[in-house]
Amino acid sequence: MTIFQWTPKEMLKTSGAYWLSCTIHAAVKLDLFSIIGVNKLTIEQIISNCQADQRGLYMLLNALVASGLLAKDNNQFYCTPFSQKHLCKDSPDYIGYMIMHHHYLVDSWRQLDQVVLSGKPVRHENSCHTSDINQRESFLMGMFNNAMATAPLVCKNVDLNNRTHLLDLGGGPGTYAIYFCQKYPQLQATVYDLPTTRPFAEKTIHQFGLSDRIQFMDINYVLNDIQGQYDVAWLSHILHSESPDNCQQILNKAFNVLMPGSMILIHEFILNASMDSPLFPALFALNMLVGTNQGQAYSDEQIINMLKNAGFIQMKRLESKGPNDSGIIIGHKP
Repeated sequence: MTIFQWTPKEMLKTSGAYWLSCTIHAAVKLDLFSIIGVNKLTIEQIISNCQADQRGLYMLLNALVASGLLAKDNNQFYCTPFSQKHLCKDSPDYIGYMIMHHHYLVDSWRQLDQVVLSGKPVRHENSCHTSDINQRESFLMGMFNNAMATAPLVCKNVDLNNRTHLLDLGGGPGTYAIYFCQKYPQLQATVYDLPTTRPFAEKTIHQFGLSDRIQFMDINYVLNDIQGQYDVAWLSHILHSESPDNCQQILNKAFNVLMPGSMILIHEFILNASMDSPLFPALFALNMLVGTNQGQAYSDEQIINMLKNAGFIQMKRLESKGPNDSGIIIGHKP
């Protein structure tokens, strides 16, 4: 399925788009937008805060002006409304964490040709538990930002009024658990994720005043059993990191801890049956190729079959579609 009417001009524009991407990555990594904030600053004033080379910084700032992310008045630089809202760390709408996550993925993506030849990933640490705390923070808080944008769309199509205990499997910083508990006062939640995620999750849950209703359990849910009993399970963007066999094991474990009549919700970037569209899930499959041993994007048919094999019934894909063609498949335990 072709999404572009390709022309040589469009092809070359797409091929060189990383120039602008890397410009934005550098500015966010240096935290230039936060340094400038609501002020108008000269290059000398900016240098006093980031210790950059004057020639290099001047070129970068001017490129940001050309891109529309900064503006300049009488050799003073200042943030545009967009960058003030989305690229300054003190803004609640800051998206710089996800931008930095993209930055850390660049090295593996540039080796895609070698990965295709070898079939082996070149990114050897999962972003969630990498030893690099900056990479881990970028991934987890980037997931938080994304989830906070997607959660309102999810809640329009998912009714948890009669549910009391949510299993948020692989819940990262607990974003969906937070949102669901905010909307449904009767609901409690347990977030399962790796031990390296705990500090981020507990900090975020505390910030929303929900420490008494949301519990974090550190566990490798692929290798270990899940504890407790629940009446709804939420699995958001965890299956794509795993092989089909591991996905089946995860769904079997979720089935075992759900009470009769419970509901399971699978949130993923979902491909069509022929595995060749939409575009973002197809590209995301390549992200799993360069970064995992057996991860991939799955089709709705594949996910529904895995749910059926685990014992779930009445599976269907909800009509809602999130950013980047994410979708939700629902199932029920008899």
